[in-house]
Amino acid sequence: MSATEVTTAPQPPQASPHRHSPFLAALGLPEIRWAALATVLFAAGGVAQLAGAPDAVWWTLYLACYAAGGWEPALAGLQALREKSLDVDLLMIVAALVAASIGQVFDGALLIVIFATSGALEAFATRRTEDSVNALLTLAPERAVRLTEHGDEEVVDAGTLVVGDLVLVRPGERVGADGEILDGVSELDQASITGEPMPVTKRPGDDVFAGTLNGAGALRVRVHRAAADTVIARIVTMVEEASSTKAKTQLFIEKVEQRYSVGVVVTTLALFAIPLAFGAEFQPTLLRAMTFMIVASPCAVVLATMPPLLATIANAGRHGVLVKSAVALEELSKVDLVAFDKTGTLTQGTPRVASIATFGGTSETELLRLAAAAERRSEHPVGRAIVAAARERSIGFPEPEEFASTPGRGVAATVERRSVLVGAPALLLPAGEVETARVVADLERSGHTAIVVLVEDRVLGVVALTDRVRDGANAAVRSLTSLTGKEPVLLTGDNRPAAERLAHSVGITRVEAQLLPADKVTAVEKLRDDAHRVLLIGDGVNDAPAMAAAHVGVAMGRNGSDLAMETADVILVRDDLSALPKTIDLARRAHRVVKANLIIAGTVITALVAWDIFGSLPLPLGVAGHEGSTIIVALNGLRLLRKSAWQNAATGAANATADSRQIEPRRGA
Repeated sequence: MSATEVTTAPQPPQASPHRHSPFLAALGLPEIRWAALATVLFAAGGVAQLAGAPDAVWWTLYLACYAAGGWEPALAGLQALREKSLDVDLLMIVAALVAASIGQVFDGALLIVIFATSGALEAFATRRTEDSVNALLTLAPERAVRLTEHGDEEVVDAGTLVVGDLVLVRPGERVGADGEILDGVSELDQASITGEPMPVTKRPGDDVFAGTLNGAGALRVRVHRAAADTVIARIVTMVEEASSTKAKTQLFIEKVEQRYSVGVVVTTLALFAIPLAFGAEFQPTLLRAMTFMIVASPCAVVLATMPPLLATIANAGRHGVLVKSAVALEELSKVDLVAFDKTGTLTQGTPRVASIATFGGTSETELLRLAAAAERRSEHPVGRAIVAAARERSIGFPEPEEFASTPGRGVAATVERRSVLVGAPALLLPAGEVETARVVADLERSGHTAIVVLVEDRVLGVVALTDRVRDGANAAVRSLTSLTGKEPVLLTGDNRPAAERLAHSVGITRVEAQLLPADKVTAVEKLRDDAHRVLLIGDGVNDAPAMAAAHVGVAMGRNGSDLAMETADVILVRDDLSALPKTIDLARRAHRVVKANLIIAGTVITALVAWDIFGSLPLPLGVAGHEGSTIIVALNGLRLLRKSAWQNAATGAANATADSRQIEPRRGA
């Protein structure tokens, strides 16, 4: 089939049913189905018992309730016991069976129903977290139209596309892979990836992302990332990896849980054996001991930590912020000082060439040709700007024979058998270059970034670059100042005049400039030594060492280097600085929820245990109190998965901005 013939457009994947119906999502979970069946059987048994039915009838219904709600936790408990681990689930089942053995079948069935219900709620919370992540995958189409070498079309699985494939994207379809437009002009809705509210016009040479929605034009796209490496796939992978990690609090709880559970069993046996040795009655003593085992079990404590943290990670992921681990989320909640990189972080990261100064009779065209050739393989924004300037002027430039990049210094390349150096004047400019030094100083005083070009160790000229402050940078700085109580710091390798000019425009007064990567690490370590909990946000290779030194490293996701994103604990996928204070605020809220959950769980357990030991706690009341606290803790954590949780964080960040605006005149006074 030729490219001009009509083919059936690939159909978008069907949305998962549970994305549209919470009720169907609930029924899709076996834990909820078994819990519902156990509840129905328990209710039927209660009605039969109250109606005066024969004992065999309501006993059968209650025992069926035991089987429906208890077989799964019993099996899990036995498997854990086989691995020499004592599971809380097994303690609950044993308590229910003991209650039935002494005639308290109603109390045991009530325990099973509430225990099964709390387990179902936990499963539902976990599914909601998973769904919020997996929903991202439905943005990318399952099928794509690949063009063969002869121009024929073939519909293939989008997951089979490889780097170099040519893909046709028709109007109204979603892009099947990350790639570069070769032919066609259209508007693309990139809100799901970049957060941009309006469609963006894309032309040949522009990048497109898998999952973005094409407008009215047809596009031919060359794939430059495999399906597993697309932006969407990386988002899902990182959030899934984060969900599999455990916070320090959770690890501590799990470490203590085993010893605590063994202690509960030992104490239960003591509460049963010691009174019997002194002549106490068997049934009341056994009932008290079983009640103790139920109310002392740490079910709610175990659920106190991870559900709120995982819900927060998933919620942030939905809004373009990838928190790589629960540990990172805990650290994020403790941050009290933010350090910014300049280029690509506070600025757009797309500097442009503003002017060129040449020496020794070298033309601007020749200077730009050699500089672009040297920077051709560079990933740094400065290198991309020089290459872009050469292309805009239709200046051809060769491939370098050799290339090396030194973070903080520049690039060294061999072009047409000549050594070419392009980089920072402070490190590359030879002594005695008075005229060049004067040009550099004038450019830096005017707020430009100066880059020198040397060929065979001779200065050919200076390239002046300028960058634009990122939208929302000023508001983000104010919000972070109010949230942390300390004004952010700017750490940059750029010259001091340019750095101070940029810092002043966004409301930062503390600036450390002309820093090499090692100097940034030293600056971060000094901030840590001053008892600060430091967050460093950057985008380049030169920021990665400092990110590793900070308590929390944050990388810009759209144009950030692979090393920076690999090193970072948090990634702003959409490069939206306003999301950073929101995420910190949400992390703090998650930390408060965890503390509240632990207080609720600990208070309920302590109160019920004291009531049982020093008073007479009825088993049904003990069951209701213990399992009720478990349900409350689970639901409390689940609240952080709602959209309103992010919106409330956004409101808190906005209020913080308003507060800092009120104090800003005093700072400038």
